[in-house]
Amino acid sequence: MKSKHISFSELKIWNECAYKHKLVYQDKINAFLGNEYTAFGTAIHDVCEKSLTEEKFNQAEYFDIRFLEELKILQEKSVDLKKDMVSAMRVQGTKLVEYILPAVNEYFKDYEIISAEEKLYVPIKDVPYNFKGYIDLVLKTKDGIYHVIDWKTCSWGWDSRKKTDRMLTYQLTLYKKYFAVKHDIDPAKIKTHFALLKRTANKNCVEIFEVPSGSKKIENALKLLNKAIYNIVNSRCIKNRLSCTSGYGCEFYDTEHCKR
Repeated sequence: MKSKHISFSELKIWNECAYKHKLVYQDKINAFLGNEYTAFGTAIHDVCEKSLTEEKFNQAEYFDIRFLEELKILQEKSVDLKKDMVSAMRVQGTKLVEYILPAVNEYFKDYEIISAEEKLYVPIKDVPYNFKGYIDLVLKTKDGIYHVIDWKTCSWGWDSRKKTDRMLTYQLTLYKKYFAVKHDIDPAKIKTHFALLKRTANKNCVEIFEVPSGSKKIENALKLLNKAIYNIVNSRCIKNRLSCTSGYGCEFYDTEHCKR
């Protein structure tokens, strides 16, 4: 029997709207196939991983190859891409990748690489589920502290509200929790960070900052995780009307799958 699991992205969708979660994860309806932004993010992430784990290589060239590969996949799915944005992103990406490794070296100084794209598939206590995820990067500094890092692509950066957004930062909180469980490490010896990769910034193109993930925050994140699993198991999928048009809006809003 295949093990049941939940990822942070699934938790995030459930928190947004339980009915949307049903459409995506139970009915297997995927209305979002990706766009130029997701293609850019995937290509940049690949450059980040290669920059930290392999010998020197042509970062700009590698980014361009990977970006075009991701765009081709989207074109084969008939995704409508914005040509002007794609052209701008090719230029932005080839410039941005030069700042990745220097920013990491400047921020963490003396470190060793523990893992890149580390898979988590760890049992969740008291429920028949595993927590699934991929940690972009884990470093260990000379003071014995592990640093869990997640790359985030953006345009100019994040404001203070987004940097402290509860749901957004729970990703790192849960990564910390289950990285600690997987390796039997004291959570007090683990710090969490976002690394912003900014497409349009003129300076500070790679911004790394720590996100607090103390014991209380871990407790709150686990409460939400268990609440989601309980409702999913019991097929409770009430629509959250407040999320229909909030933020970027829901791709199912006023479609055959979810009428007004």
